[in-house]
Amino acid sequence: MRAIVEAAARILEQAGLAGFTTNAVAERAGVSIGSLYQYFPGKEALIGALIVRETSRLIADWEAALAATSGRDALAGLVAAAVAHQLRRPALARLLDVEEGRLPFDAETRHVTCRLVSILRGVLERPDIPVQPDLDLAAGDVLAIIKGMVDAAGERGEQDRAMLSSRVCRAVYGYLDNTN
Repeated sequence: MRAIVEAAARILEQAGLAGFTTNAVAERAGVSIGSLYQYFPGKEALIGALIVRETSRLIADWEAALAATSGRDALAGLVAAAVAHQLRRPALARLLDVEEGRLPFDAETRHVTCRLVSILRGVLERPDIPVQPDLDLAAGDVLAIIKGMVDAAGERGEQDRAMLSSRVCRAVYGYLDNTN
């Protein structure tokens, strides 16, 4: 199953959605089309599996950032992980971002996305972060700031992770510090 998901990722990176077919994925993975359909009923299921895989990796990195002693340091760790995630495989990350917004997904796919918001919400509750009047709204806004800036940098082909992380942190801290 891992080989099929990775084959799907490589085809999406190289050929985009236009070249993304179940036959191409099966051929690339070295499995029969019947074997592919045993695990994935169609292209959308493959994309969903890719979103779960990639977001699960990001979640693991975000959970590691929670070890930071301060909220600001934890936020910097979340931002650095998001930047690294986007720039590791930028074409795939951008395509999956678009598909995540377009396709209806199963409970597992929705769960991994909700976990990101939950982690962020926990960081925003730390004592060195200014109190937010609506924690859920603030977590959603901060996630949107991170995603928006990181995705746009990926589209522009930026590669300087430190510079991008610094810019995103400034935007996030600016938002959090100016709560009314």
